[in-house]
Formats: sequence, C-alpha cells, structure tokens
Amino acid sequence: MKKTLADTLAAHESVYVNCGHPMCSKSIRLDIQALIDRLGPDHGSMHQDLVGLFVCPACEAAGRDRRPVFFTMIPDYEAYQRERNRDWKPTFPR
Repeated sequence: MKKTLADTLAAHESVYVNCGHPMCSKSIRLDIQALIDRLGPDHGSMHQDLVGLFVCPACEAAGRDRRPVFFTMIPDYEAYQRERNRDWKPTFPR
C-alpha cells in the first residue's frame, strides 16, 4: 500500500527535508497541506516520491554541486501517548 500525502497529513506527522551536502546540512519542515495543494492528496509521501522535487536553495546560491536530499518523518508521539494512556488507572494503594 502506498503512503500518500493525505495519509501523512491525517497522521499529523512532521516531515523534514534535509540537504545532503556536508558543507550545508540545512533542514526545513515541510508544509504538507501546501504539498497537497500543489501535488494532490494521492501523491506519495515516501522518499522515492518526493526526492526529485527538492533542491537546496542555499547550496544552489553558493554554487555547490547538487547532492541528494533526504527526509525525516516524525510521528505524532503525543497522540500515541494519549491513546496509550487513555484507559490507564493508577494501581498503587492509596
């Protein structure tokens, strides 16, 4: 099953694009809704789906050779924690 931008938005995941050039290594958080507006909700959200769309503007301005970018996806840990602790009751004696 292909993970789409709509799936990523619905999961409240944060996605960062990172420059692969060792002299730069800049990182920026992507606006998933803006990507959906531009590419459509059914566009893939995995590395192979996004890698060709991004180039580092700082490296381009500095005249550095183009290096591949990579992505970091961070789950919505707070939602996982809320779900996990939803039915939790203290078990210690009062």
